[in-house]
Amino acid sequence: MTSRAITFRLRKHADYQRVYKASRKQFAKQMTYFFILRPQFGPDGTPLRDVDATSPRIGLTVGKVMGKAVDRNRIKRRMREAVRNNLATLKAPVDVVLHPRRSVIDLEFATLEREVANVFHAIQTATEKQLNLPPRSPRVS
Repeated sequence: MTSRAITFRLRKHADYQRVYKASRKQFAKQMTYFFILRPQFGPDGTPLRDVDATSPRIGLTVGKVMGKAVDRNRIKRRMREAVRNNLATLKAPVDVVLHPRRSVIDLEFATLEREVANVFHAIQTATEKQLNLPPRSPRVS
């Protein structure tokens, strides 16, 4: 695992809970997702440690309702690869939690990659609106 792979993952339970609490559930065809802009400062105004101000962090949740461990692990492997291939789409410092549906296990990988790319594009557009940044060039499908 490279150092780049480590930097884009949400790891702590508290980070997942913060994303769930501060955002609304968004829907895509093959997954639901949550996202928030990552705070740079704590409640007392001091800078947070271990916060990279430029890169997004992605977390995956695949519960036991998705099937046996073999199926859940396959879903996670496919999702991690799709995220890795489309991570450059996200430029803002956001925390994202992806919750795939069971249909991801049988979905053609190119379709899964397009779905993740569409989700990331929607997140990037929403964060640009929140930050009042000029919009980027339109997406090409």
